[in-house]
Amino acid sequence: MEKIELLSYFFDYLVFPGLLFVVASGMLVSWIDRKITARLQWRVGPGLLQPYYDIRKLFLKEVIIPEGGNKWSFIIAPMCALISIVIISNIVLKYYIDPSGSFVGDIIVVIYMFAAIPVASIIGASASKNPYASLGASREMKSMLAYELPFLMCIMVPVIKTGSISMGAIIQHQLQNGPIFMSLSGLTAFITSIFCIQAKMGIVPFDYSEAETEICGGVLVEYSGALLAIWKLVKMSLLVVAPLFIIVLFASTGFRAGIFAVYFVLLLIVIILKNTNPRLRIDQALRGFWTYAAVASLTALVLAVTGY
Repeated sequence: MEKIELLSYFFDYLVFPGLLFVVASGMLVSWIDRKITARLQWRVGPGLLQPYYDIRKLFLKEVIIPEGGNKWSFIIAPMCALISIVIISNIVLKYYIDPSGSFVGDIIVVIYMFAAIPVASIIGASASKNPYASLGASREMKSMLAYELPFLMCIMVPVIKTGSISMGAIIQHQLQNGPIFMSLSGLTAFITSIFCIQAKMGIVPFDYSEAETEICGGVLVEYSGALLAIWKLVKMSLLVVAPLFIIVLFASTGFRAGIFAVYFVLLLIVIILKNTNPRLRIDQALRGFWTYAAVASLTALVLAVTGY
């Protein structure tokens, strides 16, 4: 019996919906992103296997540890971020497939895992002792403080409407009563959360913590080789799990394959926003999240409490 359980854990966390699935789907979505971006810019774009070639090339290169930095924090940070992604994927997809298997408070675990990713990038950047990395870490901290509160208030909407902090219960409620985003509060929270996850993913216009043309890569400036490859995989995987998380919370339907249709629509919106907006300054982003996003998410919360 123990061998069967070990094999089950091995399959869940390393195959599906674990590491291999997250990495493979992240590369595929990264290719879709680059291909659509190229078409919008009247270019042909990369081949299907280009993301794989890029990651493989990085894994074959030397890892350079910056002198004077904290070696172990610098090395462990990207690994912690990747582990967080795998745990999020395992919870979100596994319980979407089988809602009855979820546990009370799994949403809290997912929220913490999402928060662990920018924290890991802050720790890794600070450990490098590079001034550009420190500036990127400072921006990442400020950004996290800005978008986390609106994001949490958006997540509270399905929690209030279903009366549960279990993802399985929220999914089952939507299967019986329809998607939460069909309500006024749900739609407001869903739209607001799209901008929050775009900031979580560090995608234009919220890529100020990396900003290659401004601070030379910011939090990733000192990373190279396999460690940089892991960070790239984390970024690719975020493009998969972050949109899926809010879709599961707000747009679960009786037609289970419908989640992927909604996902690709949301992915297209994210890519269009990325290619039609310039990078925001950090003060503009903070002002936007602390005013417009905070007001919108608070409005959604009040509407949910009042039954709308």
